[in-house]
Amino acid sequence: MQKINKHQKEYKEQIEKSKPELGRRPDWLKVRLPSGDNYNEVLQLMRKSSLNTVCEEAKCPNLSECWNSRTATFMILGDTCTRSCGFCNVKIGVPNELDLDEPRRVAESSVELGLKHVVITSVDRDDLKDGGAKIFSETIKLLNEKLPLTTIEILIPDFKGDENSFNLIMEHPPTVLNHNLETVERLYHAVRPQANYKRSLELIKWFKNKGLRTKSGIMVGIGETKDEVIGIMKDLRMHGCDIMTIGQYLQPTKDHLPVDRFVTPDEFAYYNEVGLKLGFLAVESSPLVRSSYHAEKHANLL
Repeated sequence: MQKINKHQKEYKEQIEKSKPELGRRPDWLKVRLPSGDNYNEVLQLMRKSSLNTVCEEAKCPNLSECWNSRTATFMILGDTCTRSCGFCNVKIGVPNELDLDEPRRVAESSVELGLKHVVITSVDRDDLKDGGAKIFSETIKLLNEKLPLTTIEILIPDFKGDENSFNLIMEHPPTVLNHNLETVERLYHAVRPQANYKRSLELIKWFKNKGLRTKSGIMVGIGETKDEVIGIMKDLRMHGCDIMTIGQYLQPTKDHLPVDRFVTPDEFAYYNEVGLKLGFLAVESSPLVRSSYHAEKHANLL
């Protein structure tokens, strides 16, 4: 993470002063080191194809499990983000020139891996007029051509709320449209300083109104309250969100926003129960859940 803004610095100091000493991670947050034949094969393929994965860039705790199941989340539009979110470990700066060959490499790598479900996300590219929406659309188009039976989930940025970018996505729509709110509205100034809570909700509503299955995710343990979590779940349902993921925030480096608390498995189970009662088709809620966890199940819900 590069230089944090004033709001992030103030909030970071506030949490560090007020939170109790957390100590070591509890047992429910321990993960195994990546290993296994499938893991190594996926790793080598990503390197050979010069592709990025959010699994690595975001230090996902489920990397070993997913790669050994021969699934990975491709991260397109390069490896450098134009935004400075307080939780994210992806590199921040001025991105390289757009790689127009990236969609082909994603599609061919998916064929080589024999994927039945593909997840694609990206960095934010506020330097591009369409935010990179055309590259998303082209990637889906090629995947549909090469793997017509494969389902596709895309986890998109907000494209600054630009409907022209949304329409580019709809030229080749995915099976599941995912856009993460990440946290409650009160914390956006520190967690997502260049984003807007209501704009993200409207994005989900826009794509739901086009007939897509919609999905969103949040982190907990970054300073929100239990009531605020229930509030964001209700907001998502009101805006047509079908699927929700909830996982524990883990600080990537000491320069990022600190962990406020370790949320217990019982609390995660409570959010799952509440979410299903609110009408979500599925709620993935547990400490190590990340946005793409068990994503293949979400594409096949009735």
